[in-house]
Amino acid sequence: MQEKRRSVVSWPSQMMLGIAAIDNAHKALIEELARLMITPDGQFEAGLAALIARMQCDFCEEEALMEAIDFTGLPRHREQHARVLSTLYHVIPGVMQGDCAAARKVIGLIPHWFLFHLSSMDTQLALALDLVGLQASPPRLPIAQPNVVR
Repeated sequence: MQEKRRSVVSWPSQMMLGIAAIDNAHKALIEELARLMITPDGQFEAGLAALIARMQCDFCEEEALMEAIDFTGLPRHREQHARVLSTLYHVIPGVMQGDCAAARKVIGLIPHWFLFHLSSMDTQLALALDLVGLQASPPRLPIAQPNVVR
């Protein structure tokens, strides 16, 4: 019998950077993570695929934005995106064989990675966008941690 999962991740407003497109993508990512954390094993593979697809799309859009403003932090930012995606790709074979434990552990760590990424890489991007006049308001600091309840 599968245990009932009660993991919840939520999006505190203090995590907003003031750039609607990025904030909306981040909020949707956190919501996707929250859904996946409580998804039953039988549906986990499809949920993981959806999460990876969302992250790839969001990362590509963010990287295109960085390219458009010739953002000097693009290589480091892109590397962080690639590392998290690589980690997710590495758990796919286990999930396909019905073992979701490692993937669930990785999914549980993503909010912590995301906090670091948001407070460092994405905050730098928000400031750069502000400097070139592509946002109306500066990022709100300090950045709060996503609420994770297990």
